[in-house]
Amino acid sequence: MKIMLNDQPLELEHPVSIATLLERLERHQPGTALAINQTIIPRADWGTHQVQDGDDILLFQAIAGG
Repeated sequence: MKIMLNDQPLELEHPVSIATLLERLERHQPGTALAINQTIIPRADWGTHQVQDGDDILLFQAIAGG
């Protein structure tokens, strides 16, 4: 299974949840936001939302400002 994470190709053996993926990559940090295929995925859904073959994932730090 091939995905893109921040414009870098990544291969996974099988579909995993977002939370599992971030834990494996040691990228599960406070203030992190995530979009899959240009759709923001709420943090509350990370444990159940499965990463699929071909997904384009953008992981970034959310910044508040005004």
